[in-house]
Amino acid sequence: MNVENAVMPRQEQLAGLLGLGGDQPIQMLNLLTFHEVAQYDDPNEPKISGREAYMRYGAPMSEFVAGKGGRIIFSAAIDHLVIGEVGEMWDVAAIMEYPSRAAFVAIATSPEVAAISHHRKAGLKGQLLIQCSPAGGL
Repeated sequence: MNVENAVMPRQEQLAGLLGLGGDQPIQMLNLLTFHEVAQYDDPNEPKISGREAYMRYGAPMSEFVAGKGGRIIFSAAIDHLVIGEVGEMWDVAAIMEYPSRAAFVAIATSPEVAAISHHRKAGLKGQLLIQCSPAGGL
């Protein structure tokens, strides 16, 4: 299995998500890893941790998602890998729920999110974002 952390989705990934159709709620599993020090393009931004920079994005993003009918289901620090091997461990796991795939794409590509995304980019070293749905689970 090849694991490639990324910070932003590719257009074909968003198009593929929409191509799955359906208007039922979806869940997004987020595996996040942060820079030790935030990597802002603007030298006038404060020297803060990647986690702090991400929270400058995460707090308003959570409010925005809630206003569009979404919610945080779960969020926790990752402590220890019990089974398997990865080159580098993620820092946080979170599950967000969105009203639909189309709602997720509309939120993720909105001007409001674009306005705060520089904090996300500065804070994240990498991310896996995995769309899940309740059907077919254990």
